[in-house]
Amino acid sequence: MSTIEIKALRTEDAHRLSPLIAENAQALKRGAPRRPDDFYAERILADKVAEVLGAFEGNTLVGFSVFLDLPDLITGLRIGQIDEIYVHPDHRNKGIGRKMIETLVTEGQSRGWLHLRWLVRDKTAPEIALYDKIAQPDELRSYIIPING
Repeated sequence: MSTIEIKALRTEDAHRLSPLIAENAQALKRGAPRRPDDFYAERILADKVAEVLGAFEGNTLVGFSVFLDLPDLITGLRIGQIDEIYVHPDHRNKGIGRKMIETLVTEGQSRGWLHLRWLVRDKTAPEIALYDKIAQPDELRSYIIPING
């Protein structure tokens, strides 16, 4: 098995990211298959607020995670929030989602985040099984990993 590398994506990665965004939308919404949209992927990668990690197996982008660095109005600290995690079906069950989350925890430590939080859909049973192993659910059906609290 080749090594998985997690790293920040840049606008020049849009062409590799757009098919995964389309596949993720298809998996969540069903219906007609979505077309990859390089322009939309470029907009996401150039966004001033959202950041995107990519999971590479060799030179192939096999997954991504979109996250935000947000203020926590209760504590005055900052938190990380995962907006989306997606791993191509052919590359699941290899620990890629877990590795992206671990990378974000490490990033959160360097940024001084209070915790890493993400909201989940009830339809994503395999992902929820992973989240239940590595994080604690909160009252909103979101998960948090305490970092600097």
